[in-house]
Amino acid sequence: MTDTLWYTRCPVPTASGLAHSLGWLDETAAGSGLKFGVLQDAGPELAGFHFSHQLSGLVREGGNVPALAARAQGSPTRLIGLTWIDEAQAILVGPQSQVASAADLAGLRIGVPAWAQDQARSFPRAMALHGFANALRPGGLTLADVRVVEVGVERDPQVRTEIQERRRSVTWGVEELLDGTVDAIYVKGARAQEVAREHGLRVAVDLDAGDSKRLRVNNGTPRPITVHQELLDTRPEVVVGFLAQSLRAADWAAGDLDGVRTVLQRETLSGPEGVVAAYGAEFHRGLHPSLSEERIDLLGVQKQFLYTHGFLAADFDLESWVAPEPLAQARALVAAGTVAA
Repeated sequence: MTDTLWYTRCPVPTASGLAHSLGWLDETAAGSGLKFGVLQDAGPELAGFHFSHQLSGLVREGGNVPALAARAQGSPTRLIGLTWIDEAQAILVGPQSQVASAADLAGLRIGVPAWAQDQARSFPRAMALHGFANALRPGGLTLADVRVVEVGVERDPQVRTEIQERRRSVTWGVEELLDGTVDAIYVKGARAQEVAREHGLRVAVDLDAGDSKRLRVNNGTPRPITVHQELLDTRPEVVVGFLAQSLRAADWAAGDLDGVRTVLQRETLSGPEGVVAAYGAEFHRGLHPSLSEERIDLLGVQKQFLYTHGFLAADFDLESWVAPEPLAQARALVAAGTVAA
């Protein structure tokens, strides 16, 4: 049985990330007689669990590519929540490019990160491919109508360097776009907005402009919260407590936009303008995790794309991965006002 509640996340808006920043996850672990550890602060021997999810005491809120890939490879995890935060996905072109719409992408060279060491770590490639696929669709195009040019990527990213080097990792393909090797790249998030402005890059397709959530499905939309099966089996109250603190943090965030943005600047390594450009003025009201039918369906869209394009070792049944009980119990605790303050 584990003696530590381990937590790992990606540097994006999440209720669990806010709960951690506020010290509430620490309190939950201590109240259950457990130590609390964050993979981002642990040694390199633990960093790989961010992707494989083979650490028995681990709860992870992060991109869905590593989470789905780990489950497809047999990692004993359960899906206990999904969040949805739009984070400024766009296709960028050079300052002099004439591309101005999805249809104009036909025949272009698109920059796509190369495969990394394994499927889970190849999330940059998966993001770019699905981003371009979604961008092409309104123009009546598919990936068959563009030319993929591979750009460099970290083959063995670690959770520590993924966060510490966030400024570099969100700019896959910028150098190639500027030197003319490629005609367009996919970007997302706060730091990406700053990079575009720094280099005078133009938005050719704004993936957040339309109403269709299916055209915005990608690594972070929806974003899963997963837990190792052993922790759920042996200490279910800890999992419920984790989710309850996340719900409590989401309630806090809804009333404190400035406070949330301050945390995000630290998490994303971006300035205030980058955070505002990437996430807008209303995102803080929608951080609550859920397991709604819509979000599970949208995760299924992502799973099918990843399986079709070789990012999953095997297909698996999404519904059987879902464990709805902890979130339902957490909501009851919050509603009753019995979450530790």
